[in-house]
Amino acid sequence: MNTERRKSDSIKNESSSFKTRKSLSPKRIPKKQIRSKSKKSMYVGIDLHKKFLQVAIMNNDGKVLQNKKVDNTHESIKKHFADIPIHANIVMESSSVWYDTYRFLTDELGYKNVTLSNPYLTKAIAASKKKTDKIDAKILADLLRGGYIATCYVPNKKIVKHRQLVRYRKKLIQWRTAVKNSVHGILLQEGIRIPGVTFTETYNRKLMSLDDYRIDGFVRQINHLNLQIADINSKVYAAVKTSPDAIIIKSIPGIGDYSSLVISSEIADIDRFNDSHKLCAYAGVVPSVRNSADIIHHGSITKRGSMTLRWVLTECVYAHTIHAKNSDITKFYNRIKKKRGSSKAAVATASKILRVIYWMLKERREFVQNYS
Repeated sequence: MNTERRKSDSIKNESSSFKTRKSLSPKRIPKKQIRSKSKKSMYVGIDLHKKFLQVAIMNNDGKVLQNKKVDNTHESIKKHFADIPIHANIVMESSSVWYDTYRFLTDELGYKNVTLSNPYLTKAIAASKKKTDKIDAKILADLLRGGYIATCYVPNKKIVKHRQLVRYRKKLIQWRTAVKNSVHGILLQEGIRIPGVTFTETYNRKLMSLDDYRIDGFVRQINHLNLQIADINSKVYAAVKTSPDAIIIKSIPGIGDYSSLVISSEIADIDRFNDSHKLCAYAGVVPSVRNSADIIHHGSITKRGSMTLRWVLTECVYAHTIHAKNSDITKFYNRIKKKRGSSKAAVATASKILRVIYWMLKERREFVQNYS
């Protein structure tokens, strides 16, 4: 009887220890244990999607404490992060939906160590043979733990509002241009020619007199977009007054309120660039370089970084050459144009203007035509 009792007790002890080991496996670590280790460094990798987040929690030793799927709502995120200490190190990849989640974690939940990862430079996920949400989140947390995350700059709320404003205006202009091109297409198809400056009040009245339902609808859209653009222009004008950088940039001939606000909002903080070359690289207006042994090949511009900044700089080049014909920048443009054509000259001059803007913002001074 005693031997049977001993056997049954040992079996019970083994089963209870097995249950304990099973319950403490990395996939099922209870929240109390996560909270109890909050004094040590903790690393959180977030694989961000539109509908959900994959959140991997890793300790300082590289052990995965939890890897869980969470709905991408404020309520679900707040509930899940309630057990993650406030001093935890968090990383998420830059995507189309990063801003709301980032601001909620920092502004609402109070996390200070939130990093935005550059997906282009953080190549470990793309190089992984197995690519799932759980693996991505785990790798992000592990890279953060090792200090290998390539970070993105996160602008403040004021800069974000300026960017939203100028990009919205750009979208309205594109829509209006598309509608105008549709009208031109109908007139060309029907063989109709209307003399005068296009889309003035007189020109629009002549269009409406054609009694074409398509043209009538397009003209109404153009008029509506004109009102929206006029309203946005007033907002841009008011925003420039609140931006010291935009006021300095506006002193360059050919750069108005809109262009100056675009450039200042895309640059955000000039001190984050160590030199003017770094700023030009951010705009993607530096030549690509391939170096093999003793052979160095310089190709076309990289086109990486801010596409909006690159676009507006090119537009400013043509405007500047008209308004400041004797400036050093215009002379540089004309010299390159004779050798390589207007297109390549515009890109090279855009880089030149950006370098001038860099030192204007660094030294807090207005534009000088003959800066040399």
